[in-house]
Amino acid sequence: MKLRRIKEFLVAQFRIIMGNRFGIVGAVIIVFFCLVGLLAPVLAPHQPWDTLRDANNKLAIMRPPSLEFPLGTTALGRDLLSQMLYATRTTVLIGLVSGLISILIGANLGLLSGYYGGKMDEILMRFTDIIYGMPFLPFLIVLIALFGRSLWFVIIAICCIVWRTSARVIRAQTLAIKQRQFVLAARARGCNNLRIIYGHIMPNILPLLLLYTAFNIAWSVLAEAGASFLGFGDPNNLSWGGMLYNLWISGKVRTAWWWFAPPAVCIVLLVSALVFVSRAYEEVANPRLKKR
Repeated sequence: MKLRRIKEFLVAQFRIIMGNRFGIVGAVIIVFFCLVGLLAPVLAPHQPWDTLRDANNKLAIMRPPSLEFPLGTTALGRDLLSQMLYATRTTVLIGLVSGLISILIGANLGLLSGYYGGKMDEILMRFTDIIYGMPFLPFLIVLIALFGRSLWFVIIAICCIVWRTSARVIRAQTLAIKQRQFVLAARARGCNNLRIIYGHIMPNILPLLLLYTAFNIAWSVLAEAGASFLGFGDPNNLSWGGMLYNLWISGKVRTAWWWFAPPAVCIVLLVSALVFVSRAYEEVANPRLKKR
């Protein structure tokens, strides 16, 4: 029974995305980056931290793209193609984990706040207001000062900040839905509150949940790229933002276009793809958009 429901859910999501041209483009780009990240150790011609030599046994320092080095090399003679492949895995991992955890937090807080109302609503929404006043970078700097630079502390910092907007939007939607007849009928039948919240209300806001899941993942990718570019990323796990940081500290920003372009273009592509997919869910959550 559960497997059939999961299959029906996945088929429904596939149809939603395939019903939107931008959604199709976005889904293809996302799947591509996920596959590249998954297969990075297999696809990479070199280790990302290895200093390379060319066919003449000379250090391959600051080489532009060529047949030998398709994306060129860095100031330390490292292969940029290999670095891009490994950086894709890190960036996609951070985006997915941070985005999914943040929507899990935001969805639950929004559902509970909107459904129960009263003191619980007041406490949860004031807590959300406090988090709105907490800037991302200073919070990350405090974590780094206390625990050191780590991939997981970047994820924790992102998760603690990103859920705010989704919680407020889901709360507002829950406030509207809990007054509908099917919810009142469920109460009359004796359904407990958790069953009503997760069995009756949540399925009706699922497109909104998936819409903000895509937004949260996109925000997480941008947040990680910004933090890593400023030097707050994990030095042991290369990401697209980390590649841009390495370029900056090398002093080759104005000359090494082949070093700058791949990570910058990939950040734009992945974030745009997530926005395209969110557009498909936005049309389901707000059918009036289809008529425009």
